[in-house]
Amino acid sequence: MSPSAVPLSPLRQHVQAWLNTPLFQRTILTLIVINAVILGLETSPTVMQAAGPVLLLIDQCLLAVFVVEIAMRLYVHRLAFWRDPWSVFDFAVVAIALVPASGPLAVLRALRVLRVLRMLTIVPSMRRVVGALLSAIPGLSSIALVLLLVFYVFGVIATHLFGPQFPDWFGHLGRSLYTLFQVMTLESWSMGIARPVMEQAPWAWAFFITFILFATFTMLNLFIAIIVNAMQTFQESEHQIALDSVEQVGKTLEDELHAEVKTLGTELAEIKALLLAQRPGDKV
Repeated sequence: MSPSAVPLSPLRQHVQAWLNTPLFQRTILTLIVINAVILGLETSPTVMQAAGPVLLLIDQCLLAVFVVEIAMRLYVHRLAFWRDPWSVFDFAVVAIALVPASGPLAVLRALRVLRVLRMLTIVPSMRRVVGALLSAIPGLSSIALVLLLVFYVFGVIATHLFGPQFPDWFGHLGRSLYTLFQVMTLESWSMGIARPVMEQAPWAWAFFITFILFATFTMLNLFIAIIVNAMQTFQESEHQIALDSVEQVGKTLEDELHAEVKTLGTELAEIKALLLAQRPGDKV
């Protein structure tokens, strides 16, 4: 889980080996799930009235376990801990729960649920998904800019065309953009927006269908395509890294085998020389 490659002391090696055991990882994952359930139960006034103190005590005990785990990882990896983004994320979501949630910082109490996101750092498949999404950000940014341009153009057109008759939907650019976002999601766009507008402007169907073709069926599908391509590329890179690792291990074993054979040949030559020296009249 850590990027540290610095030689560790025996105690730190022992702690690191314990942190990396499947049992420890599964235990932490189980505690995170339990913590998520407790945080959900705390939103129910009935449950809090019946078992509020017990839930809060369990929450504090789980937080103590997470703090100890982070402290152990800090002890093992030292400065390398801060060079790993996943470790920094774990530290941040645990540290938020340690800040007194009172006064202007009361909002931090709601952010305790971020501890549930620690599952992303423990479950490898989730880490791969997040890594793929992060690698897709440059491509998604380009598509988002194009989509923003499409929204702006259609928003200006809609404000001029439909604003006077429907000020609640298209009264100004902001309202037009919000209405077009609803149309893009296809949520009640026909009966709720398009058909009432078409009663005043029968040709409005052409505007809405054109916008849906551009914004929904084209741009959003491009979003999906980029994410799928990023996940495929990420998986291929991980597969290649695994192959390179296996190849490196194989090369190391081959070199060791050659060295052993060479050493064995040298030892046999020495034994032969010894035998010749002891019995010079014999032919070996």
